[in-house]
Amino acid sequence: MTGRQRPPDDGGRARRAGRPAATEPDTGDVVVDCAVYVGGVRRATLSAHEALRAARAQEGGFVWIGLHEPGPRDLEDIADTFGLHPLAVEDAVHAHQRPKLEQYEDTLFLVLKTIVSVEHEELTATSEVVDTGEIMIFLGVDFIVVVRHGSAPALGGVRRSLEERPDMLAQGPAAVLHAIADQVVDDYLDVADAVELDVEQLESDMFAARRTDDAERIYQLKRELLEFRRAVLPLTRPLMRLADEPLPAVPEPVGKYLRDVADHLTQVRERLTAAAELTDGLLAANLARVGVQQNTDMRRISATAAILAIPTLIAAIYGMNFDHMPELHWIFGYPLMLAVTAAISYTVYRAFRRNGWL
Repeated sequence: MTGRQRPPDDGGRARRAGRPAATEPDTGDVVVDCAVYVGGVRRATLSAHEALRAARAQEGGFVWIGLHEPGPRDLEDIADTFGLHPLAVEDAVHAHQRPKLEQYEDTLFLVLKTIVSVEHEELTATSEVVDTGEIMIFLGVDFIVVVRHGSAPALGGVRRSLEERPDMLAQGPAAVLHAIADQVVDDYLDVADAVELDVEQLESDMFAARRTDDAERIYQLKRELLEFRRAVLPLTRPLMRLADEPLPAVPEPVGKYLRDVADHLTQVRERLTAAAELTDGLLAANLARVGVQQNTDMRRISATAAILAIPTLIAAIYGMNFDHMPELHWIFGYPLMLAVTAAISYTVYRAFRRNGWL
């Protein structure tokens, strides 16, 4: 896409293609990486306290620290070091937050929902289509703390890509926030492609010649789309605030890049809306198809019953215990009745076939 400033996808897309995902330096169970950047260049890998002190000792320096599923004790020292608000810290520990942007004095707290596509050969009534994770970002003037939960892809590729572009990284922590948000929205676009393929396959199967019951599959896809939309729709307002409002930790040049991310998020929203509307249409069409099929089945049953009623009626009449009945004692009476029964039944059958009942 022209005009986009985004790092190569070394995480989720590589994993979906069957290649190893981008790895991050392992500096501990929780702290994935903690580094000092000055003028867009990585200077050192230090502890959180030492990194912040080193960054503030140099003009234009900042700290980028990445955490993976930290507990309350893990974040306690980080919160004390960077002066993070207790409410935001609590959200970052427990996760399960909706996308949002909150401001605590000079620190911003952004929650992003990540979406990854779950591989499946075909959509079934129990297929998992998407899997969600969370990324929480604490953004200050001279630091950015990134917390990942669940299936959120590793951000090693984002870090390496930015380190190869010191001019962008020199914009400060906000440039990191943009790169992460851009990666998340790009993953939305990839998953939207996969979801649209599922919708197209479901549409093709439903209108195929073979008779199938697709209601459960449609409901399953609707549930997965709802989960996808819950991750995407609330993010619009936070991105627009980051792009348009004057915020202390977001320089104006980075705001322009964030506006581009917001535009692509709008594309995802429109595609999800279209997929949801098409799924609703498929559900209505499936119900109509079931109704038509039931009417057809009832006509066939009725036609079959009418044909079977003919020999039943004749057999009932000639099964009566009367001595004086036409052709009762005639030698050809029995074969004649069989022939008449077959002829009438065949005539009725041809009439039903001609009218489309059979």
